[in-house]
Amino acid sequence: MTDLRHDPMTGRWVAIAPGRATRPGAARHASDAEEACPFCAGHEDRTPPETLRLGDGPSGWGVRVVPNLYPALERQEVVIHGPEHVHSIGELADATLDLVAEAWQRRARDAGGICFPLLNEGRDAGASLPHSHSQLAWLPGPPPTVVCERGLPEVVPVLELEGVSAGCPLASRVPYEVLIAPSRGEPDGLRSNLLAPALRLLAELVRRLQRIEGAPLVPLNAWLHEGPNWHLELVPRTMRLAGLELGAGVYLNPVAPEEAAANLRAG
Repeated sequence: MTDLRHDPMTGRWVAIAPGRATRPGAARHASDAEEACPFCAGHEDRTPPETLRLGDGPSGWGVRVVPNLYPALERQEVVIHGPEHVHSIGELADATLDLVAEAWQRRARDAGGICFPLLNEGRDAGASLPHSHSQLAWLPGPPPTVVCERGLPEVVPVLELEGVSAGCPLASRVPYEVLIAPSRGEPDGLRSNLLAPALRLLAELVRRLQRIEGAPLVPLNAWLHEGPNWHLELVPRTMRLAGLELGAGVYLNPVAPEEAAANLRAG
């Protein structure tokens, strides 16, 4: 059972979830074999009964949503990004990304409450299974990070696609941090027609980041912030956070956002 604790003095929420230590892939040397992957086509019986199935094709589905067997919160679901065993959102076709956007929106609408979509990619970013997937976590209240926001930060422009723009914040916390938002601000990303283009733009930026880093997989986290100006945030995990970042909230970034934006534009 998850024990969700709130400290009113700091505003901090912490989920005490001992069961997470026993989830598949939690071991340091977990298998990456396709035949062992519960998210691949043909292994549907290895997950809990799905809450949503979208698309078709040879596997009979394009995206599946299933309850998380080892939730950190009372309600948490996994969005499986396609039947093929790919490791990165950057490997997904636009059609699959559109289904992911639809899955986020339909589950948020159908389940109600405060839904927080997030993506962990790579073991160093918290992913326990390599098959590309995102998660939907239902929170008891607005995320503290969203509550603290006072608007969108100023960014160095990178790319624009179908009504959404991407840029590196002038005060980027880490190298190649990117913010993706509608070119004209709007609320409610989980109801917006621009969520699918935003995920396609996210995938393109991940591909460019992989080329810049010369790696087929760059550990990263991304998430959706709702609010008056909804947006996606992409935070690559290419450096370690130390005492100054964790203790004081002061980040040391060795790559200027202007340089990062130029590199991403060149792609």
